[in-house]
Amino acid sequence: MKKIRVLHMVILFITVLYQGIGQELPVKVDNGNAPLRSLLHVELQKKLEKVISNNPGWNSLAKKKKMAVGLVDLSDINNIKFARVNGNEMMYAASLPKIAVLLAAIDAIDKGELKETPEVKSDMYLMISKSNNQATTRMIDRIGYRRIERVLTSDKYNLYDEETGGGLWVGKRYAAGGPTHREPLKNLSHAATVTQVCRFYYLLFQGKLVNEKRSKQMLDIMKDPSLHHKFVSVMDQIAPKAKIFRKSGTWKTYHSDSMLVWGNADRKYILVALVDDSNGERIIRDLVKPIEKILNIN
Repeated sequence: MKKIRVLHMVILFITVLYQGIGQELPVKVDNGNAPLRSLLHVELQKKLEKVISNNPGWNSLAKKKKMAVGLVDLSDINNIKFARVNGNEMMYAASLPKIAVLLAAIDAIDKGELKETPEVKSDMYLMISKSNNQATTRMIDRIGYRRIERVLTSDKYNLYDEETGGGLWVGKRYAAGGPTHREPLKNLSHAATVTQVCRFYYLLFQGKLVNEKRSKQMLDIMKDPSLHHKFVSVMDQIAPKAKIFRKSGTWKTYHSDSMLVWGNADRKYILVALVDDSNGERIIRDLVKPIEKILNIN
């Protein structure tokens, strides 16, 4: 009896270890083909709405469609939970949609339509980790707006969908001058909805952006961001050992951030925020701890 109990403890330890920080991305999910929208969770939705409504400033912004938040709980990868506030409200997202340029570039590389030179590799890293506008503009010029649009609107990804409020879009170089290709719903040049950005990370963590090999490459580019502000400034304090895959954006009053957190067994989630307010960076920083509280992360 004692041996059986010890064996059970060993199995439990191994299970916890496997579910913890040592588990590498991307991961297989039993219900991985389920659309993220089908994973909306009533209880998590109520908790997220309460976080927003309990803060008068956030509540006011949300009601004016100037604040949107998306949350995906990945702590149990076979019972993923999704919640969002203003999930389909498309907003100007500054540099956050550079992840769409990355996806289109990796797709072109995988199809042999873009050569993966040292310069291209360097620009993809600079575009994401350092949010370098010159590197991003070079990548946009290499692949073109039409390819970016085809990838985002493809049946495989559907990351921009007019029927659900739009989503990720890049229709302007991150430089002065040059042609533009704005999205059709709001005429935005660099756009996002929190639902579609959550979907981007949801597909990425499963290895479903292009393919598993290329998803791993994208994860490698997006991990350990060089810019330590907004979400990351808080994570540096509360979970410095957690793996963070991230892209943010800022322009005038428009602030955005997105991250896939892969820490211990409980600290596994996707968080996305879009805010149109002069105090947006502070709002985004202040979101993290209440979000972790409703996820029962200590």
